[in-house]
Amino acid sequence: MSDTAIVASGSSPYQSNSAIVRAASAVKNRLVIIVPYLWLLFFFLVPFIIVFKISLSQSAISMPPYTPAFDLSGGIGGFWSLVKQLSFDNYVWLTQDALYFNAYVSSLVIAGISTVLTLVVGYPIAYGMARAPATLRPTLLMLVILPFWTSFLIRVYAWIGILKPEGLLNQLLQGLGLINEPLIILNTHTAIFIGIVYSYLPFMILPLYSALEKMDYSLIEAAQDLGCKPIGAFWKVTFPLSIPGVVAGCLLVFIPAVGEFVIPDLLGGSQTLMIGRTLWNEFFNNRDWPVASAVAIILLLVLVIPIMIFQHVQARSQEQGR
Repeated sequence: MSDTAIVASGSSPYQSNSAIVRAASAVKNRLVIIVPYLWLLFFFLVPFIIVFKISLSQSAISMPPYTPAFDLSGGIGGFWSLVKQLSFDNYVWLTQDALYFNAYVSSLVIAGISTVLTLVVGYPIAYGMARAPATLRPTLLMLVILPFWTSFLIRVYAWIGILKPEGLLNQLLQGLGLINEPLIILNTHTAIFIGIVYSYLPFMILPLYSALEKMDYSLIEAAQDLGCKPIGAFWKVTFPLSIPGVVAGCLLVFIPAVGEFVIPDLLGGSQTLMIGRTLWNEFFNNRDWPVASAVAIILLLVLVIPIMIFQHVQARSQEQGR
């Protein structure tokens, strides 16, 4: 196209290039949005649908150990006949057996207490890290992350050697003359709390440290200048500003702790009732995949629905604050 034709058409090469750049930018922006959705689709939604379908099936001595197993070779009619065989009998069964309800309640209670203990232990550590000299913070941060360099299973096994009656803890306490007989800690809820707090402490410290490090500490000085005592300044200034880190840390600890299996199994003993162990027994001991899938679906809903409600309320509060 000649320059005369371009002028006659009312456009210029610069306008054309600008339109191309805008179109390319729009495509990039859409790709940035699409990638997370694709990730959720393939690694969350698709597995969720598969597990949900299994939860509507019936247990069978076959491979896979449930029926119906969809076979698309039968066409739409065959597929629809298999869909009609699905039912919610497994969910009804869960409401009739108190074992599963008790397992859910026990898991929520243990996870809740462990989360509170982890917050109590982790907050002072995160606060100390945030107030430490800037040159020491990278070292302190590395020390918090350092346990991740060791296998999770090995770290939990190490607590068996520490907490058992003839373990290191009882030997130390007896050597100091603080106790006369060994303490029974292993195979109790106390051992579970210790294991969860130790294992998930970094997940609490890191969000708290991130929130406390960004805080403007001149606000504390201003509060003290106005007559506020250090404890009062902490509860009125520091803690409210660190609430986002507290919420993030509690969620990072509470959610995996509810479904924890290794720590209760190794430190809690055979009498510990948690939903993670119940899932394991249904999948691998009883080979009842449909009931185990129903248990997993309900556990997911118990965890996801409150989080979605919390996010909705938080978003509305932020909009009202604006």
